[in-house]
Amino acid sequence: MHRVSDDALLCFVYVDDDIAVVDKPNGLLSCPGRDPALSDSVQTRVPRAIPEATGPILAHRLDQPTSGLLVVGLHADAHRALRLQFEARTVEKAYDAVVVGDVVGDQGTITLPFRLDVERRPFQIYDEVYGKVGVTDWRVVGRAVVDGAARTRVTLVPHTGRTHQLRVHCAHERGLGCAIAGDALYGDPRAAPRLLLHATTLSLSHPRTGARLTFTSAAPFDIAGVLSAGAPSR
Repeated sequence: MHRVSDDALLCFVYVDDDIAVVDKPNGLLSCPGRDPALSDSVQTRVPRAIPEATGPILAHRLDQPTSGLLVVGLHADAHRALRLQFEARTVEKAYDAVVVGDVVGDQGTITLPFRLDVERRPFQIYDEVYGKVGVTDWRVVGRAVVDGAARTRVTLVPHTGRTHQLRVHCAHERGLGCAIAGDALYGDPRAAPRLLLHATTLSLSHPRTGARLTFTSAAPFDIAGVLSAGAPSR
């Protein structure tokens, strides 16, 4: 099993010779951007923490403002096996989110096609003709009034992996019609100190043994947007 260096700069939930599961902090990129100023990311930090790691590493991504569980392959074969699972949609994921507003109903499924708005990258827009369909199950787990405004805490289970899928599905009137608190693209960034979206559960088959593994991470915020003490940071 690989040893993680003391100056890892990442919170590792699990590490073996094939994979590592990271609890990505809000604000950290999954992979580096084109601008050298955007080089800091999970992809560049993992080899610093685990020098034996090789290959593409990232099997999937989380948006920069989203926190939570992210699995990486530590060599090419593991990465390939993980990618195949994501493509086959056998990886199970769940997210915790707080949205602004009182969601109608207690649970349901959102099926909504959307695509990139090329004039406002990376903004995604609803498009029945050219959009790719995203599917998300949702369930209300809490309701509250914060500073006179309704908020709803929801569990989100995506069955597809479209860019900004959960953020669009929450914000759009054909989805929940309630943007995630703190969303600078689809809602009001002033509603929370950060985007209140966290990847809480990740279940997958180990690329070498085939054993089913499930990892969990509690969201580092409450329904009012108060951040937990000791929450991972960049």
